Amino acid sequence: MQKIVSLCKRKGFVYASSEIYGGLAGIYDFGPRGVELLNNLKNLWWKNTVREQENIYGLDGAILMHPKAWEASGHVAGFTDPLVDCKDCKSRIRPDKLEGWKLQKDNLTGDWKVLEQGSLECPLCGGELLPEIRYFNTLMETSLGVIEGEKTKAYLKGESCQNIYLDYKNIVETMSPKLPFGIAQIGKAFRNEITLGKFLFKTREFEQWDIEYFVRPSEAKKAYEAWKQTRWDWYTSKVKLSEKNLRWRQHGKDELIFYATDAWDIDYHYPWGWDELEGIHHRGNYDLTQQGKFSGIDLSMHDEEKDQKVTPYIIETSGGLGRTFFSLLLDSYREEEIKGRDRIYLSLPPYLAPVQIAILPLVRTDQQLVRTARKIYEELKRKFVVEYDEQGTVGRRYRRQDEIGTPFCITVDSQTLEDETVTIRERDSMKQERIKIDNLIAELAPHLELP
Repeated sequence: MQKIVSLCKRKGFVYASSEIYGGLAGIYDFGPRGVELLNNLKNLWWKNTVREQENIYGLDGAILMHPKAWEASGHVAGFTDPLVDCKDCKSRIRPDKLEGWKLQKDNLTGDWKVLEQGSLECPLCGGELLPEIRYFNTLMETSLGVIEGEKTKAYLKGESCQNIYLDYKNIVETMSPKLPFGIAQIGKAFRNEITLGKFLFKTREFEQWDIEYFVRPSEAKKAYEAWKQTRWDWYTSKVKLSEKNLRWRQHGKDELIFYATDAWDIDYHYPWGWDELEGIHHRGNYDLTQQGKFSGIDLSMHDEEKDQKVTPYIIETSGGLGRTFFSLLLDSYREEEIKGRDRIYLSLPPYLAPVQIAILPLVRTDQQLVRTARKIYEELKRKFVVEYDEQGTVGRRYRRQDEIGTPFCITVDSQTLEDETVTIRERDSMKQERIKIDNLIAELAPHLELP
């Protein structure tokens, strides 16, 4: 865990937000390497989920929505967490995460009932926890308007997917989809989390990728099983996460939300143990029914094939970009010893790497080599993410590129000036081969283009 956190700061992947002012707990900025990796993940998801699917439509919804949307969704009443205070260190702790405590939540009202009271010892300092349970809503509040006393309370999105239900009618009317069809979005969400401290796993501001797939009620179960397999395959075959670090976990009856038929999580094995990476939920038609009830708008649609009105059932897949980013770094981190020296590298899929190719002139004082290397750099950067690197020995440059996951290094040397060939070094195996400059794009493109 600490090695990944250190690498992220040291190599420009992730910074603590507002660090010059001491930072903000649970808020992070993605640096030059990090934003490239994050964007590659987004592009991969969008390509596979929207562009390659005939019946899935993309959306980019606003962060602010009408406050009634959150009442309809149940977030205002039900998006609450319990906490107890420590007398000594003043920390706030969720009692449902403590040994011996058993709480039950009423999903309709958001109220919690204590079934069993466990230890009152603070897990952080060993001090005494006050037995009184307090509750707070994790939605982040804001206000609309400029005149004090006339401002309207609003909320930042507690989950990204609610835009989809609010724009569902617009998409039905403008795109004329036939059942089944989906709406996909990558969007920001915000939560006042109590428990932080797991780096990118749980943050106050984060991004989600969501698919809401609308189906006939009679076809919901089949569609649900198909989406479970689709999402598992995406993480293993496209993101290339190791299957030994992934598992399925079904939600128990005590955690299954009241309107859901079924819910499964794809869990990843993080340094602290198994935890959620993405959820796949069979939600019935609750979301459309609730938003229709509160808005007064009929959110049913005409099913042309059955020639009848229907309020579709919803199959949802919802994952966190930050969690996938974090899982990918954990999964690809490698250490090895070569000839008495340590080598650290990120075995990232080449098409996701923040830098895909590094151009290295063997001797930076040789102007002919530098000009040739620069010419190759200018040509390749039009198609790939390329970095020009001439600082230090070529061995140090290889190690530096390995640590950020660069899959290919191209070295320009004296032989290049004779026969117009360069050396390509592959990151994981460190094997090298010579290739004609004119063949570089054809040779590298199959490895670097998104699948």
